[in-house]
Amino acid sequence: MRLSLNSRLSVISALLPALLVMLVVYVGATSWTVWMSLTNSRMLPNNNFVGLRQYEMLLGNDRWITSVHNIIIYGVLFVSLALLIGFLLAVAIDQRVRAEDTIRSIYLYPYSMSFVVTGLVWQWLLNPTLGIQHVLRSWGFEGATFDWIVRPETAIYCLVIAGVWQASGLVMAIMLAGLRGVDDEIWKAARVDGLPKWRVYVSIIIPMMGASFATAAVLLSTGVVRLYDLSVAMTNGGPGIASEVPAKFVMDHLFERANIGLATAAATTMLITVIAVVAPYLYWRARKGEMR
Repeated sequence: MRLSLNSRLSVISALLPALLVMLVVYVGATSWTVWMSLTNSRMLPNNNFVGLRQYEMLLGNDRWITSVHNIIIYGVLFVSLALLIGFLLAVAIDQRVRAEDTIRSIYLYPYSMSFVVTGLVWQWLLNPTLGIQHVLRSWGFEGATFDWIVRPETAIYCLVIAGVWQASGLVMAIMLAGLRGVDDEIWKAARVDGLPKWRVYVSIIIPMMGASFATAAVLLSTGVVRLYDLSVAMTNGGPGIASEVPAKFVMDHLFERANIGLATAAATTMLITVIAVVAPYLYWRARKGEMR
């Protein structure tokens, strides 16, 4: 059914504000960021074009290299562990346990907390003089040592622990929805064939839950790119620059070190990386939709 001219105008006028916001806020701000990365802007933005000089300085910056190294470690461990723990929690709840609603709420509770609160809580727990190490030694375990947060080589893993603790509940909810969508006939057929449960999950259920895993992985990946407040609240990038992450590098150079050109070059590099990671998934979703 074709819309009349008045109906078309009504639709366009309704969509116009959102379209303008998208053009100005998203496209405009992104374009300005990319342009600033090609200038020598310091405290205030200017239009002095310097080509790719900021990107050359970025690749030679030890702090940026450390940030990229840390975000790779954090991203791989955070996404894989959150998916694994979230799936196992969902499988446990899917066994029709008692007080399922209460247990599910307990698992989801960490996700309701902000990264700042999560970071402060785990900073206290991992503090050798106040947290887990102190408690264990007060119980008589004099040799107990858990000082990862003050050691440069292990500080980034403390961020992984806190991040996984917060995100596993969300993954559990997504996986549980996927498990509840599995046809009961599949379980009946598996029981008739005498397959052990773990084999059914590995060979049948997990392959069927590709969409649930993909959704959870995309949500977790966006959290990896936006990792900033957890790092600031928990370690503030320390000890030294041991737990620096790209988002903190951008914010520090933008507001503290007055180097807009380098900060926008880092932000643009992060954007390109995200597009390179997300584009194949969006293409796969689009092709899958066309095939239906």
